[in-house]
Amino acid sequence: MSEIKTNKNKNFGYKKGYRKPVNNKSAADKEENVSSANNSKAPKRTDYTPPVIEIPSDMIPMPQTPVVEKEYDLTFNGEFVTVIEEPKEKTYEIVGVKFDNSEKVYYFDPKENKYAIGDHVIVETARGLEFGEITVENKCVPEKEVVLPLRSVVRLATDEDEAKNKENAEKEKQALIECEKLVLKHELPMKLVEAEYTFDNTKLLFYFTSDSRVDFRELVKDLASLFKTRIELRQIGIRDEAKMMGGLGICGRVFCCKAFLADCGQVSMKMAKEQNLSLNSAKISGTCGRLMCCLKFEHETYEEEARLTPKIDSLVRTPDGDGVVVDSAPLAGTVIVRLSSAPDAPPKQYHRDDVKSIGYVKREKNEAEAKN
Repeated sequence: MSEIKTNKNKNFGYKKGYRKPVNNKSAADKEENVSSANNSKAPKRTDYTPPVIEIPSDMIPMPQTPVVEKEYDLTFNGEFVTVIEEPKEKTYEIVGVKFDNSEKVYYFDPKENKYAIGDHVIVETARGLEFGEITVENKCVPEKEVVLPLRSVVRLATDEDEAKNKENAEKEKQALIECEKLVLKHELPMKLVEAEYTFDNTKLLFYFTSDSRVDFRELVKDLASLFKTRIELRQIGIRDEAKMMGGLGICGRVFCCKAFLADCGQVSMKMAKEQNLSLNSAKISGTCGRLMCCLKFEHETYEEEARLTPKIDSLVRTPDGDGVVVDSAPLAGTVIVRLSSAPDAPPKQYHRDDVKSIGYVKREKNEAEAKN
């Protein structure tokens, strides 16, 4: 084994085969080096101005309202108690307004005026003045249900406003016909669905569907020169088309999206599976060719009822004895149970309130299934 040689005449130290120089500077030398380093620092800049960074208003956090509790004393049943009253949630007075082209209800500030259901009003929107109908009377709602800033109701609609609204409806029909002619002229792959004028005629909107992106710049120029107003074209989906056009579903009723459904959301096959429906897309698709909207808004009810109903293969206790659930109907709240005391007898039906879940039966795979 070789040995590490060191030169004792030089100030070197060593530890476990690693040579490391030893700093033998005195304290005075260290203080001198520190003072010289401090004196060699560059002077601070006085002509430097830090840049101004603009933060969008929607990214600035809103100040939280401090929680203030009111405390007061009173006598209750002869005893002196202290009551702490929590602050009430901030509320806004609103009225609900619905427009002709949508079933969705929008909230507006009534400005201390009283309106009744069915009243026609002129309201202020992001697009300008619009003609709408009151569907929700004056009431107060919590702040979390309101989209701020809350726009206001301008006035009740007059006879002139009613006549202008009917006139706009006739102009929309004519505008749709003229636009279809120009679409054919430019040979654009688009299908017009609806035309819509704003109440003050400052903008004309065309809704269309298409399987691909459409370059309609030349079409917009022709429409602007023809109608002498601002033109806007909006590409919509097939669900929105069915909502605008309306019709009858396979159930025989008016489309849910047209009748009352404001926002359908995403519908998946998983919802149909959890509702014990056929997974054949032809049977669970609506007139628009997409999965039916009712799968979405009924899903929450199915989930709640299924949670309360014993699942298949659950071991339950019934008035007639213990048994196993072989089938269930969550909406009806019933289960079909095969009794352990009479396995060869037909299963009996019970309401879920009359049975109690006591376990779960684990079915073993037979040899054939195991081989497969």
